Amino acid sequence: MLIFLDLETTGLERSDKICSLGIVAVSEDDIFSKYELVNEGKKISSKASSINHITNEMIKGKSALKESEAWKFLEKNNHEEITLIAHNINFDLKMLLACRFVWQGKIIDTLRVTKHLIPECEYFSLQFLRYELKLYKQESEITPHNALSDAFLVKLLYEYLLDLGTHEKLIELTYKKVVIEKFNFGKYSGRYIEEISICDRGYLEWILANITDLDEDLKYSIKKHLPF
Repeated sequence: MLIFLDLETTGLERSDKICSLGIVAVSEDDIFSKYELVNEGKKISSKASSINHITNEMIKGKSALKESEAWKFLEKNNHEEITLIAHNINFDLKMLLACRFVWQGKIIDTLRVTKHLIPECEYFSLQFLRYELKLYKQESEITPHNALSDAFLVKLLYEYLLDLGTHEKLIELTYKKVVIEKFNFGKYSGRYIEEISICDRGYLEWILANITDLDEDLKYSIKKHLPF
């Protein structure tokens, strides 16, 4: 079985919680989907609502995460032979771990795999890839940043990536760090990291020392271009 997962949260701080789950599970002869709003007792920030369009009124009276059908489905199917697939899966695993859920199966991170297999992409967010790779042509009423819609979108991206590598290859690449050549943010956006390591080493050192939630691959790439 393949389980495509997307989570929405109350915010991006350490104390924030899951507020919705979208699951699309595919087996040999069946497809199952589930979307739920949950209430973990944490207020949704206005900034989070502006992205996921979930309000505090919408989760009022909803069940806690561990009482949800989506949670029970994940628990029931938490086996070694099942693959969990998500875009930036480390974030999802971290949020689940905060709820004491440890995934036991295989994983595929479509974000990291796309960086490996389609490095020429300018950006790698799920919504950018939706249009860059023309995944929208296969959609049916998908709403951006809705957990279930994004889970379906991850499924489309996974199927696109299968044309570039086998399922086993995608699992392998999930654990392989990516060397990023260029910045895609900040004052040096579009410029090579190697170039910045020569002309403004201090900037790279500042990033490593001060940005605590720095993308794992970007951190690896900066350290690679900036030997100490």
